[in-house]
Amino acid sequence: MIGADIQILLPEIVLAVYAMLALLGAVYTSKDGAASLLTWMTAGVFVLLALAIGVNGQGYNLAFNGMFVDDGFARFAKVTILLSAAVVLLMSEGYMQRRGLLRFEYPVLIALAVVGMMVMVSAGDLMVLYMGLELQSLALYVVASLRRDNAKSTEAGLKYFVLGALSSGLLLYGASLTYGFAGTTLFTGIIAAAEGGASLGLLFGLVFLIAGFAFKVSAVPFHMWTPDVYEGSPTPVTAFFATAPKVAAIALFARVVHDAFGGIVGEWQQIVAFLAVASMFLGAVAAIGQTNIKRLMAYSSISHMGFAMMGLAAGTVAGVQAMLVYMVIYVTMNIGTFALILTMEKDGRPVVDIAALKSYSKRQPLLALVMLVMMFSLAGVPPMLGFFGKYAVLLAAYQGGLAWLAVAGVIASVISAFYYLRIVYYMYFGEDTQALDGRTPPVLWVTAVVSAAIIGLAWIPGVNLFGLDPMAAAAAATLVN
Repeated sequence: MIGADIQILLPEIVLAVYAMLALLGAVYTSKDGAASLLTWMTAGVFVLLALAIGVNGQGYNLAFNGMFVDDGFARFAKVTILLSAAVVLLMSEGYMQRRGLLRFEYPVLIALAVVGMMVMVSAGDLMVLYMGLELQSLALYVVASLRRDNAKSTEAGLKYFVLGALSSGLLLYGASLTYGFAGTTLFTGIIAAAEGGASLGLLFGLVFLIAGFAFKVSAVPFHMWTPDVYEGSPTPVTAFFATAPKVAAIALFARVVHDAFGGIVGEWQQIVAFLAVASMFLGAVAAIGQTNIKRLMAYSSISHMGFAMMGLAAGTVAGVQAMLVYMVIYVTMNIGTFALILTMEKDGRPVVDIAALKSYSKRQPLLALVMLVMMFSLAGVPPMLGFFGKYAVLLAAYQGGLAWLAVAGVIASVISAFYYLRIVYYMYFGEDTQALDGRTPPVLWVTAVVSAAIIGLAWIPGVNLFGLDPMAAAAAATLVN
């Protein structure tokens, strides 16, 4: 029995053991001298695990009496998390090394955070959920303040820690209420207890749980940490925050509301819909006045999480499918965009002012085209892939009886187009300021171009989003019965 359980948890165990061995190996050898090698090795381990999960994973498997769930939904989320984390690690190696930030702890902490994310998306019990969430969070608190000699980085780590502790407290209180009124921490037991209508205490527990999840996905009104943490963290760390943890958080959100509270969709649907519309509009409006591109991407992230939650609010298989498709597209867009942000330097120093991109197309025509593709896709302009992601969640919301939410999504998308297209305007029509160096590291160049190719060409008939739709449909079908 234990052997079968361990077999199901093998990817998480392998990654955790690797992280511990890497830590010991670095400590007893050259420490920071091994950081570059560790970064590449960790990215390689992520890719190998993603391939193993994608190729060998099958069926619906439970471990430890249902506390850990290995199904199509969890495997889809894990592959997305692992691949995005691997790409961000490779993007960050050169940038961190040039600035003396590439310490051996960095890839190890990323690996431990990814272990937590993998546990989160497979949680079948409130205690397992909390363990995964805290493992991810504790590693990310440290990573956010990696620049110890920088006041903004230290402030980012402290804000993230304090507000993260508050959200964990809310979530833990919700879990205790849920346990008290359901009599169990297992999701299967909670959904049975809520059958035929949840008690008031169970609904309060659900509300506190959703508040905790809303913090992790940067949903309004629990978004206040996001702009400061995005701005203060080293740019590669910001790129990581914008990708893998968001996938893990929204997947955990979906897992809990469907696996534990799937019998009372009407009770949580309106809460999620409110979070979605508030996030879309705040992200769209607040980003308009931003001049720092990292803060702009923070508000962009808040808005996009609103669109992802729109699919979740539908409460249907199609809604979860649309949410998964949206998250993969969102991660791809952010990886390409941050690859370009990492190239923004002047005299070897990072530049984050949007005005520095003025006349960028004259100096870097190919990269300016890549940025144009990313901005058009983030804005939802057809035929870029971002348009199809937004269309999927809008359609799911409409079919789920939330036509008002779909209309609100269209309006928010139109508002947000302003600040994305402003960047395009600066690049092609802004006055020539020679604000940036022309040097582009090969890893960042390749990442940006490949991301743009995927975003710009995956809609072509015959390519079919590289099979993303059917895979997301199969994953969603395993979660929503």
